[in-house]
Amino acid sequence: MNLLAKAQKTLINADENTDVELPLQIFNNNNSIPVILTENDSIINTINIDESIVKDKEKSMAFLANLKKENEPIIIEYAPDKFQKWYYGNSALLNKLKYYPVALLLIIFLFSALIYYFYRSTKIATQNKLWAGMAKETAHQIGTPLSSLIGWVEILKSENVDETTTSEIEKDIDRLQTITDRFSKIGSEPILERSDIIKETLQTYHYLQSRFSKQIEFSFESPKSSIYTMLNPVLHSWTIENLIKNAIDAMKGKGKIAVLIQEDSVYVKINVSDTGSGISKKQFKTIFEPGFTTKKRGWGLGLSLTKRIVKEYHKGNIKVLHSEIGKGTTMQISLKKLI
Repeated sequence: MNLLAKAQKTLINADENTDVELPLQIFNNNNSIPVILTENDSIINTINIDESIVKDKEKSMAFLANLKKENEPIIIEYAPDKFQKWYYGNSALLNKLKYYPVALLLIIFLFSALIYYFYRSTKIATQNKLWAGMAKETAHQIGTPLSSLIGWVEILKSENVDETTTSEIEKDIDRLQTITDRFSKIGSEPILERSDIIKETLQTYHYLQSRFSKQIEFSFESPKSSIYTMLNPVLHSWTIENLIKNAIDAMKGKGKIAVLIQEDSVYVKINVSDTGSGISKKQFKTIFEPGFTTKKRGWGLGLSLTKRIVKEYHKGNIKVLHSEIGKGTTMQISLKKLI
């Protein structure tokens, strides 16, 4: 711009003996920098400025005001006490270059996020394979003593042992078989079947109600008519059991548990409420992460497995509907109904 200003001064003061080839070349080479020349606060010329702005006086003055903010003017004294002021702005290329560092940082950030996502996905996939392998191996290991227990029950029956005793043992053996079935299904695509969710939930509810202390007050409420959805009964039973057992742990074995089944036009919703210690809002999502637990003894897998069963296998949703410290928590499962 200083060279351009000197070229302008040379051209203004040029006579027949002045070599103007270089000044003209300097002028012709400026095809990107916007320039406004003023004299006595009046615009006398413009360079590289849109014609629509040049023809409109208000737009020209506004454009000049912007140039004044961008750079200090270059003052040319082309004759004694005669001055021109050159106001100039940044070229389009220079304006773009300003944003290149931001764009570069954004690309680096996105690339880093992609690497992190890939690493995290790989880690989660490895963990899932590990847990699935452990679950299947657990099911396999339980199977051997379970077969033996079934045999011992038959022996007890032949020995005319009290029928009530053998009946209760058989119930627990059936329960162990259910648990074995649950673990064997982890890591495999479960088979979903049309089921009455009220009936399936009620079966697990009654089993748990009969197994826990009378200090826990149970209540169950649901519509009178059946509600059908696509379920894997074994895994759904596990889901309800995990939620109720977590609620009992939160109450330290004493309090109220309420199971409520509701429906709307699309979804059936199961609420499991307790009067336990409650959880803070910042833990609403972290409680479903593998390893998260508030108990001194525990692996923190119950709610993680529950979320996987509901979301991945049944294409539903599970969340903390409401919780208040010292008053209790309500967990909600939402599944799509069959119409």
